[in-house]
Amino acid sequence: MKILLVEDEQRLAAVVKDGLRAEGFEADIVSDGVIGLWAATENSYDAIVLDIMLPGLNGYDVLKKLRARKVWTPVLMLTAKDGDYDQTDAFDLGADDYLTKPFSFMILVARLRALIRRGAPARPVLITVGTLAMDPGRRAVERDGTPISLTAREFGLLHFLMRNAGDVVSKAEILDNVWDSAFEGSDNIVEVYIGYLRRKIDAPFGLSTLHTVRGLGYRLDADE
Repeated sequence: MKILLVEDEQRLAAVVKDGLRAEGFEADIVSDGVIGLWAATENSYDAIVLDIMLPGLNGYDVLKKLRARKVWTPVLMLTAKDGDYDQTDAFDLGADDYLTKPFSFMILVARLRALIRRGAPARPVLITVGTLAMDPGRRAVERDGTPISLTAREFGLLHFLMRNAGDVVSKAEILDNVWDSAFEGSDNIVEVYIGYLRRKIDAPFGLSTLHTVRGLGYRLDADE
């Protein structure tokens, strides 16, 4: 399994590279966004670990250009809790997962193994669930051809639900994937944003596709 690590913190990059090798991965390290974009485009990797704050090009610009070039290698973003960007931007641009610094190395390995098992060699541009369609690259959502305007957080939540359509996802899973793993507020925030989504993706169309599964979480179904 071959990983590209794009990280300009040399000490962190060295520690991660050594750890990945100990876990059976082959790892290439680059410390510049421009070089990272070139490496990810010119070489074949099973997954990419991409920091946000990079010289040359920041991680979001690298990710955006990769997806624009139809490079669908799974990307795990490394974000800072107090960074300039919201983590949902990563999903909006086509990231597959993210971790907040500082992070547990074993969690990084587990996330990478999950991404590699899932794979994405020829991922379609659009994600569809029934008549609901999302284009992550354009940050666009529509229902049966009618555009739906969402905030960044709503978009991130819907993206996670659509990627797990038909499955029940818990509040904890939503917080971990859409918010920050270090989020310290009440999990009731999930209910609030689920309500926001229902008023935008279901109510105007007379549908009920975003369900609450009592005691377990939420499930997004197709409108069949």
